[in-house]
Amino acid sequence: MTAQVTHEVDAGTLKRVIAAASIGNFVEWFDFAAYGFLATIITREFFPSGDPTIGLLKTFAVFAVAFAFRPLGGLFFGVVGDRIGRKRTLAFTILLMAGATTLIGLLPTYARVGYWAPLLLTIVRCIQGFSAGGEYAGACAYVMEHAPRRRRAFFGSFVPVSTFTSFACAATVAYALEATLSSDVMVNWGWRIPFLVAAPVGLVGVYLRLSLQETPAFAALEGRKEVAHAPLMDTLRSQSGNILKLGAFISVTALSFYTFTTYFATYLQVAGHLPRETSLLVTVLALVFAAALCPLAGWFSDLVGRRVTVFVTCAFLMLSVYPSFALGGSGELGKSLLGVAMLAIGAVLSGVVTAPLLSEAFATRTRYTASAITYNLAYTVFGGTAPLVATWLISSTGNTLAPAFYLIAIAILAMIGGLLLRETSSVSLEDVKGGHEESAQPAGRKARMNSAAS
Repeated sequence: MTAQVTHEVDAGTLKRVIAAASIGNFVEWFDFAAYGFLATIITREFFPSGDPTIGLLKTFAVFAVAFAFRPLGGLFFGVVGDRIGRKRTLAFTILLMAGATTLIGLLPTYARVGYWAPLLLTIVRCIQGFSAGGEYAGACAYVMEHAPRRRRAFFGSFVPVSTFTSFACAATVAYALEATLSSDVMVNWGWRIPFLVAAPVGLVGVYLRLSLQETPAFAALEGRKEVAHAPLMDTLRSQSGNILKLGAFISVTALSFYTFTTYFATYLQVAGHLPRETSLLVTVLALVFAAALCPLAGWFSDLVGRRVTVFVTCAFLMLSVYPSFALGGSGELGKSLLGVAMLAIGAVLSGVVTAPLLSEAFATRTRYTASAITYNLAYTVFGGTAPLVATWLISSTGNTLAPAFYLIAIAILAMIGGLLLRETSSVSLEDVKGGHEESAQPAGRKARMNSAAS
């Protein structure tokens, strides 16, 4: 019988861990946010077309293509992270992400190099997608493997805080640029600024991550010489069921997140005919609200458990998404704020409970690989395509509320998958094994079973 590993991380170390995990996550999502908020300008500069809708579809298509490389990145960095550790892997992902983001700010436009412009943009976006594939799941595992058992969702909620904060900062920068620069200046070089700021922030993130120690859980695994030599094979053999169940739930996390953070600003303009500056302001206020709500959602999940949180999340989304879109398409500032706030609540609840589930569902030796595969497959299929599908649904049906029905359908799928997972809020991460039954048993019960067996 393997002795149970116990550890207690001091508050100072835990704060540094959260900061190191969050800053890389911030860089990752800041880029994706900036791309979404500046979609109309990027369309004109890289995809000139006589039909604005066709140009916008091409822009969002490149957004979606980048997500196709996320599972590949998740597979690569997941295997690396389970073999050499979380710390060094996360340092490399942020370096690659920041570098690719900076390159976008230096790319020539269609007017200068013709078809090379959209091709280069697509290549750089694919590099970003590859590096992002190893970022979020690894950051969550890094925090969870340091956090106290019964407060994992609360401490893990600060990773989603950095996500929503990054979107708020990107929207603020876009809003400030729109408000202070002329249209000509914005088109000529102003749009590049949000991408160029990734360079210094990324370097700070690399320093923070390299200055910390490896997680206690992975260090203990190394000490026992139990590090997986073939994490992918171990994952597929022992975790396929949990990957499917958790992936089904993360589908609504991905869709609600990108509908709220990336697409809804465009929806306010297209369906509600709000000025671009006003729609960005509404989005910034909603993102700040979402970031503030994350720790409360984490406290709630730790209190009631993961399965109850899953049920509440999906039920709330199914009930609120239609009125959210109806209010957002009203063209009135007050109603638009209420609509986007309702959408924010669902996105926060799903994102916050996803963070601990990514670690609690899988064993330490394959946690990075399994969680990265699960997270990135769901985000590729449902997150990266969210703006594209929403734009296509409205264009093909003529109904501005069509994306709401799509989100409701996915919420039903997510509820089924999420409720098939066992309750894991009280499980010690060191006790999570490869088997489906073992992975959900509380530490005390497992210890009694092991004692009886011996």
